[in-house]
Amino acid sequence: MTSRQITLYHAARSRSSGAVALLEALGADYRMQVLDLKAGANLAPAYLAINPMGKVPAIVHNGALVTEQVAIYLYLADLYPEAGLAPPIGDALRGPYLRWMAFYGACFEPAMIDKAMHREPPPRLMSPYNDADTVLQVIEAQLAQGPYLLGEVMSAADVLWGNALAWTSAFGLVQPAPATAAYIARMSALTAFDRSRQIDAELAAA
Repeated sequence: MTSRQITLYHAARSRSSGAVALLEALGADYRMQVLDLKAGANLAPAYLAINPMGKVPAIVHNGALVTEQVAIYLYLADLYPEAGLAPPIGDALRGPYLRWMAFYGACFEPAMIDKAMHREPPPRLMSPYNDADTVLQVIEAQLAQGPYLLGEVMSAADVLWGNALAWTSAFGLVQPAPATAAYIARMSALTAFDRSRQIDAELAAA
């Protein structure tokens, strides 16, 4: 039987903390290769051979390398279907699930970088995401319809967005509207996020 063990390249209190939460939510078999970003371990030749961008997270499964946050979440959730965090192909929720995954990478991340750098958004006709305010309004409108992005069904997309909205709010990039604020609190209370925070605290202490 093919192993489902994952190797996660992780740095404490980074974007890869959300990947730890997802692995915990999936009940996945995984081991971590921990990188110290402050020491520049992500820019060392050994890691650049894994991810030339020098970014975390990255995963390896059965010799296959997966980088890019959204791709990692999609891969992991499909690898552990019994956890129920990825609507299967043919399910009516599969399309919306993919939509919110893609919306994160294509719209939310670049919009937040614009905001963090105090940059004007690109001209509307050139931009795939318009501007940060529009992105946040779209998310608020969606979350006002139910507890999760897919309504009553939690998915890996919620782990991705719950983590991202929590840290962007903590850094003051997002001033969450009511439905978004309730969502952040709901997701932050999950056991998987508790476990991720605990792991990062232990790594930081070490």
